[in-house]
Amino acid sequence: MSKSPLPPFRCDYTGWRLAGVDEVGRGPLIGAVVTAAVILDPARPIAGLADSKKLTEKRREALYEQILENAAAWSLGRAEADEIDRLNIYQATMLAMERAVAGLGIAPEYVLVDGNRCPKWQWPSEPVIKGDGRVEAISAASIVAKVVRDREMAELDAVFPEFGLAKHKGYPTPVHLEALNRHGATVHHRRSFRPVQEAIDTVGLYREQPTDEMHYPADLFENID
Repeated sequence: MSKSPLPPFRCDYTGWRLAGVDEVGRGPLIGAVVTAAVILDPARPIAGLADSKKLTEKRREALYEQILENAAAWSLGRAEADEIDRLNIYQATMLAMERAVAGLGIAPEYVLVDGNRCPKWQWPSEPVIKGDGRVEAISAASIVAKVVRDREMAELDAVFPEFGLAKHKGYPTPVHLEALNRHGATVHHRRSFRPVQEAIDTVGLYREQPTDEMHYPADLFENID
């Protein structure tokens, strides 16, 4: 039995300095959790904002550029793997959200956060269940955060091609788990996550594969005047 869609969200705050906040990357085994805060400009609406997970990569990229160009303000926040290990993923996500809102060039008067709770911070705010599909500012934040984190995974993929990060974005897929168990964990992996812990215990830390040494003939420089 399919769940009925949630009704449109109605906010008591009616001003324009409304920040939407969302995160990407709580579930992956590697990299930072990335958050974004966006204040949309009513004078420059952006058509097609939606939950980033329901958009194609091409559409996300196009909307990302429009958001950066047309939003009244936007900001990124993040918590790195070592912070996640030290604080736990929930607390690290809350910290990253706070960093995103604090970085906005325009101080928000109200903040809407995707999910069921807000960080303990100074701004008036409320959580919105499935807000990335119900509030345009949160949709915009989800798009910005996802594009940024996906690009970071593509960059890591170029350094650690054995893990297939560009495809699964660091989530615990069979491909990723097999690579962990074969090659060990990189310095970017979250050591407090069980599959990473198990890989370190059994394989250790990732070591770059040695390249074949170049051998020169013994007489290469002989008989040279």
